[in-house]
Amino acid sequence: MGLKGGLYHQTQIKLAFNSNRIEGSRLSEDQTRYIFETNTINMEPEEAASVDDIIETVNHFSCFDYMLTHAKENLSEEMIKEFHRILKRNTSDERKEWFRVGDYKTRPNVVGDMKTTAPGKVASTMEKLLVAYHQKSNISIEDIIDFHHEFESIHPFQDGNGRVGRIILFKECLKNDIFPFIIDHEHKLFYYRGLKEYRSGKGCLLDTCLSAQDRYEAQVEYFFPDLK
Repeated sequence: MGLKGGLYHQTQIKLAFNSNRIEGSRLSEDQTRYIFETNTINMEPEEAASVDDIIETVNHFSCFDYMLTHAKENLSEEMIKEFHRILKRNTSDERKEWFRVGDYKTRPNVVGDMKTTAPGKVASTMEKLLVAYHQKSNISIEDIIDFHHEFESIHPFQDGNGRVGRIILFKECLKNDIFPFIIDHEHKLFYYRGLKEYRSGKGCLLDTCLSAQDRYEAQVEYFFPDLK
């Protein structure tokens, strides 16, 4: 419905704020809310804001809407690339000749200190990841988190992988009738640690996501107390 002050309204703001903040945005939640509600930004005297932070916040709102429209469809490479295109369009990255908005990376990148899939192998690796994922029946939250870890390990785009990955998390929960969740930026270190150590022990990332799921479920129950 897009009801002002409702669940959609709150989810747009909290998901955009937290996902962008994890990636280094300096906009506050109040500023994110102001952009969503008024299409303007409130700045303190002598405070500066990154144009990219503002653009990527607006783009995130659009990406969330696109995701909701296609939430019940099977996840595909085309859809994932469209998430990236919407998130990164009109940013300074789009002006870089070598940066592909809406397409896979052309240069090697890392996650923290970890190497990722080489650019020349991204397309085939992503295809294999999606084929294996779609072969699963009765997808669980653990399957979705497994996919998220593999996606972030591939790191298929030059930048924006975390935000695309977290949009995919939300979408796949909706598709499989699982309560979605929003990773809070305050739990960023647990989230990153969970991704880094996932192959040796899934507990940290799984616990971080399940805790986030509990928080979002409480928010949903506020708006829909008779849901259960």
